[in-house]
Amino acid sequence: MVRFTDIDLLVLLIRNSRATNVELGKKLGVSETAVRKRIKKLENKGLVKKYTLEVDQKQLGYQLDTLLGIDTQPEKYTRILEGLKNKKHVIQLHSTSGEHTITARCWFRNTAHMAEFTRELEKKQGVLKVTPTIILERIK
Repeated sequence: MVRFTDIDLLVLLIRNSRATNVELGKKLGVSETAVRKRIKKLENKGLVKKYTLEVDQKQLGYQLDTLLGIDTQPEKYTRILEGLKNKKHVIQLHSTSGEHTITARCWFRNTAHMAEFTRELEKKQGVLKVTPTIILERIK
C-alpha cells in the first residue's frame, strides 16, 4: 500500500525530479535518509519508472508545442503508431480512448511546419482525421 507521504513525495518529484533529497525532506518534514530510502522503495516497487525533464523547445527553434489528436482505422492503427515513433518532432505518443485513437505531442518550428506535417499525416492510408491543438501555456 502507498502511504500518504509517498503520494506527497511522488507529486513533488513529478513537479521537479531534480529536487535534492534534502529539499524534499524539508518539504515533507522528514530526514534526507528517509527520503532516499522511500524513493528507493518506490523505484523497486515500480511506482517510479523513470525521471524526465522539461525542455524549453523555443530555444531549440520549435515555436509550437502541439497536441495532435489522430483518428485511425482500427486495422491501420499499429502501422501508423510505428511510423509516428520515428518522427523526431513527435515528443510523446499516447494510445487514447475517447475522441481520438492516438494523441501525439509534437514540436513544430512554426504553423507552416505544423500544417505540412498534418497534411502529410492525413495522406497516410488509415488516417481518418488529424486535429491539432496548440498548447498556449503549461499550467501544471
